[in-house]
Amino acid sequence: MARVRFLGPEPVTVPELGDREIHPDQVVEVPDERFEGYVCQTSTWEPIEEPGAAKKKTAAKPPQKMED
Repeated sequence: MARVRFLGPEPVTVPELGDREIHPDQVVEVPDERFEGYVCQTSTWEPIEEPGAAKKKTAAKPPQKMED
């Protein structure tokens, strides 16, 4: 899930999020596939965490060889 911040001046009800009331400056999770539909509304929503960001992990380094 991606995350966005609501920038509006008053609370709004968002049907796509189960009719949740979202308050100004509140960060909410949105489905990854709908992220662009929120952040393209730049005066209303601000991106916080892009789709898949929580899934990204850094690759583990291979074990170091010990020199004798």
